[in-house]
Amino acid sequence: MPVLVPVLVSLPVLAGPAAAGPTAGLRDSLPAYRTAPGARPVQGTQGPSGAPRIGPGTYTDSLARGDEKFYAVRLDGKSSGYFSAVAAPRPGSEVADHTESLKVSLRDADGNACSPGGSTAFHGRGMAYPIADYATRRADGPRTNCQRAGAYYVVVKRAGRTSAEGAGRWPVELRYQREPGLTGTPPAQPGPGTWSTATPVPLSGGTKKDAKGGTGFNDAGPIGKGVWQDRIRPGETRFYRVPVDWGQQLSVSVELPGGALTGGALSGGDPRAGTARGPGAVAGSRLVASALGLGVYNPARGPVSDTRFIAYDGKPAAARVVTAPVDYGNRYNATAPVSAMRFAGSYYLAVSLHPDAAKYFKDGTPITLRVDPAGRPQRGPDYREKTTDFSVTPQERTASEAGMTTQQVAQSGTLRMVGYGGISTGTVLLLALGVWAVAARWRGGGASRPR
Repeated sequence: MPVLVPVLVSLPVLAGPAAAGPTAGLRDSLPAYRTAPGARPVQGTQGPSGAPRIGPGTYTDSLARGDEKFYAVRLDGKSSGYFSAVAAPRPGSEVADHTESLKVSLRDADGNACSPGGSTAFHGRGMAYPIADYATRRADGPRTNCQRAGAYYVVVKRAGRTSAEGAGRWPVELRYQREPGLTGTPPAQPGPGTWSTATPVPLSGGTKKDAKGGTGFNDAGPIGKGVWQDRIRPGETRFYRVPVDWGQQLSVSVELPGGALTGGALSGGDPRAGTARGPGAVAGSRLVASALGLGVYNPARGPVSDTRFIAYDGKPAAARVVTAPVDYGNRYNATAPVSAMRFAGSYYLAVSLHPDAAKYFKDGTPITLRVDPAGRPQRGPDYREKTTDFSVTPQERTASEAGMTTQQVAQSGTLRMVGYGGISTGTVLLLALGVWAVAARWRGGGASRPR
């Protein structure tokens, strides 16, 4: 069967020398990753002994290059567990492509792996941006040693040469999400030909709606089906969340407009004014080889598509990703981008603009996002209990199409009611004051009438 994988459409990338990029000032001028409110700090250990216990929720720690940390968790024998880690070096930090990576695994009490685990790295020619992956324990997984209730260990490792530049510590956010078991037989893996592998035409027409991307998964800007616009600065990564229901297939296009070179862009100079000397640029050329990055993550923060970058030379360019339809049975697929589309919920878009794009967009640029969760929502599997992480409500879908969360919609509704109530109360008060004034004048006039 032909397998659909995320597709990035770009200009051809030319090879070129790498040098120091225009990262001066990024650490202070761009916002850092915002961790979840209420996230609990923990300190992982170098081995299983004394590892801190974690339960469903969000935690924070940090990793130096070469660190491998252990966290203890107790699992039941009926549910699936997803254990994600987000490494979030500050914008402008030194990172090494491909060799510097984040690895997440789950092991049983005897040290045996429960799944292949996750491993993710940087692909932006030296640009620092949040990277994430996860390890899983499937309730119906193939490894019987991990199906029993008991003690397990989440292991997070930061790989890379400890002697390299920029070997400072990374903030890391850990999250444990629990997926309930099913009441009946699990759905089978979708068969060949059950969905289209053709790349759909991006949405067009209509008025662009305003979006506001966040720094990460916790403050990601809500967007739904439609055409959206936002602004992004060189060196920045902006996150968006899109509700995708069972049976829906997500298509995303992120576009850069045409741009003109800023002063001195081909001759060097102040890196903050734009230069072609950085690792994402080709020296003396109009080309930024890794300009715009797009990544897609599932509701458990597992990569559907690692962030991949496209080139830019001043002409309009687009990065695109198309996924498989959401299906419970996708978890049995050996192809990672398909396997990641295993549950409904909020999917996350990570959009990055390389620091070297400052040669065109010194003060930032508008971007256009065309988002299409295509297909009618279908009935999902019968979970033993309600799950909010792996579901989409009609309220969430409606709110996202307005660029709002359900909490924001509820708050705006409350404010409107308060406003209406204020208007009504004010009207009653004015009427009462008017009646009181007329009565007072009548009484006053009656007392002074000539006899």
